[in-house]
Amino acid sequence: MSAVKHETKLKSSKRGEVAVAEGRRRSGHVMVRVSVVLHHTENGKQKSIPAYTVSINLHGAMICAAVNLPAEARCEIEHKMTQERIPVRVTRKPKGSPEGFQIPIEFETPSADFWHISFPPDDWKPLDI
Repeated sequence: MSAVKHETKLKSSKRGEVAVAEGRRRSGHVMVRVSVVLHHTENGKQKSIPAYTVSINLHGAMICAAVNLPAEARCEIEHKMTQERIPVRVTRKPKGSPEGFQIPIEFETPSADFWHISFPPDDWKPLDI
């Protein structure tokens, strides 16, 4: 099975601005920073990891956190603003970055309402100005 390349065209990555990532994915990704907490159990103890989103979609998000979680780890993500929680799993090995670990997570069930934003339609593409 070959890997699919993802291209991201962003004009700005300033905090609070929203941009859409292009590529072949199940649903459009929106580049937005949302404060979240990952809740997981490690050695029988409940742990809470503060984090934030790098990008979000209907199926999950790319999360940045100071702590690494292994691929296939199961936990819950909490939206700090709404305090809603939803079960997730880490889809593949996180990558290190200067800001922390980039952790790809997927909801157990797609949830259009968890992020409380309207996603662009699947056929939408940003204009190059």
